Amino acid sequence: MTRITIAKGDGIGPEIMDATLSIIKAAGAQIEIDEIEVGEKVYLAGNTSGIAKEAWDIIRRNKVFLKAPITTPQGGGYKSLNVTTRKFLGLYANIRPCMSLHPFVKTKHPNMDIVIVRENEEDLYAGIEHQQTDEVVQCLKLISRPGCEKIVRYAFEYARQYGRKKVTCFTKDNIMKQTDGLFHKVFEEIAAEYPDIQNEHWIIDIGAAKMADTPEAFDVIVMPNLYGDVLSDVAAQIAGSVGLAGSANIGTECAMFEAIHGSAPRRAGQDMANPSGLLQGAIMMLNHIGQTEVAERVQNAWLKTIEDGVHTYDIYKEGVSKEKVGTSGFAEAVIARLGQKPEILHAVHYEKAHSIQLPKYTRKKPSKKDLVGLDVFVHWPGENPDELAQIMQQLNTPEVSLSMITNRGIKVWPEGFEETFCTDHWRCRFKPDNGGTLDKHMIVNILSAAVAKNIDTIKTENLYAFDGKPAYSLGQGQ
Repeated sequence: MTRITIAKGDGIGPEIMDATLSIIKAAGAQIEIDEIEVGEKVYLAGNTSGIAKEAWDIIRRNKVFLKAPITTPQGGGYKSLNVTTRKFLGLYANIRPCMSLHPFVKTKHPNMDIVIVRENEEDLYAGIEHQQTDEVVQCLKLISRPGCEKIVRYAFEYARQYGRKKVTCFTKDNIMKQTDGLFHKVFEEIAAEYPDIQNEHWIIDIGAAKMADTPEAFDVIVMPNLYGDVLSDVAAQIAGSVGLAGSANIGTECAMFEAIHGSAPRRAGQDMANPSGLLQGAIMMLNHIGQTEVAERVQNAWLKTIEDGVHTYDIYKEGVSKEKVGTSGFAEAVIARLGQKPEILHAVHYEKAHSIQLPKYTRKKPSKKDLVGLDVFVHWPGENPDELAQIMQQLNTPEVSLSMITNRGIKVWPEGFEETFCTDHWRCRFKPDNGGTLDKHMIVNILSAAVAKNIDTIKTENLYAFDGKPAYSLGQGQ
């Protein structure tokens, strides 16, 4: 018996949760339930996170959380509970299976059966943003080696446990050579540890195009956070419907399972909503807690229900569907088919599944780290980079000189182009004249001179070499 936490959420949430629980209990799920309240009522009661401290305590104690969709009120500084939960509980992996149900659910891709494994904690979703000048705002993209290793290794372990043949990595490391470059590098390192599983890497743009056109070319796809967020919704939609897809959010200690769709308040209380997305999340939960036989029984009954043409309004189609049912009617149809298997759709058989446990991250021996330059970002309303260069060269010291100015990453000095449009946000790079290293006193001298000359310095970035290799981007065109 496993004790889990549930939240019925908002909108259609209570209806689809009741339907989901009725199905898995009828299938023999060995669970005990603690229910918490999250979402709109909690937000409007004055809690901007949408969840009370006592509810956190229950989730952390039970470690397994099945959550229906919630409504986040517009405005007022309300924070996404999904994002908050993933980060607070260290739910580093988001798993979204996307399988077509052809010919019973309309799709252009009848042979599609892929799993998106999305990094869940970092990347641009760290949410670190600043307005730096009148014209420019910044969002920091943070990619860590531990984050990469956890998500990539999870993708390969998932593939191995569920009999998948190939893991594909999508990045944009031809442009973001440091951040996406690290993700790709770690993928190559870990792929070498799994010789039984094929591996490949695609640049995200052409990879996304290929996935949208020929999804059957892929099996498991692992991606950084933003790409995974976008493409998992694309994958679910082209498979048939976002409304049919569930997801798992997996951490070292805790896990959360949910539908990927929203709370659909317009459909609330009408016994119309399709519970399939949340049911798919619950099936993943059952596998996670080791109740594999129950998960298999539910999934096959669900497939048989779809195959028999018993459909809710969102997938009902004249000539294909045979019976239109509501939320509760769909649950009853699935329950009636427990123990049956589909005849046209592929029946599932789960080998004994379990929560995937990764080895503890081991920090590698520190590299030799040398300070080799300084980027000074300034707010300057002028337009001519040559004029700015004359101002910034006043900060030169006997050892360090201005070597480059960029605007939005494009080199504009020296030898810039008049055609390049510039904003009021400039990166001014200082490097040692002898190509050696800096010490912190040199940086202090440069910044002190900037203050003395009323230069509006908005941020600085130290430039490092690790084991002699420069670890920073060049200016575009440099």
